[in-house]
Amino acid sequence: MNSIQDIARLGALKEGQTARVKDILQEGTMRRRLQDIGIIEGTRIKCLQKSFWGDPVAYLIRGAVIALREEDSDQILVETVGLHRGTEGLKS
Repeated sequence: MNSIQDIARLGALKEGQTARVKDILQEGTMRRRLQDIGIIEGTRIKCLQKSFWGDPVAYLIRGAVIALREEDSDQILVETVGLHRGTEGLKS
């Protein structure tokens, strides 16, 4: 069973850390855009690289590298699943 500590905002991931989407808090058009790029419940996302100032951040989402602003990534709740060095299994 998952504890509340396993749930975090996507923006809190460290480089190299992988998580699974639990919920999108965003509403309206931006919610739809996030879903259109593959961010739906259950999708695995890997934090690839944070910019020098920390915003935006590059994520690997379903085989594509997507940069998200902090204000958008903080609206995505994720469950951390550990550290992954490769990209295997990230297209789920």
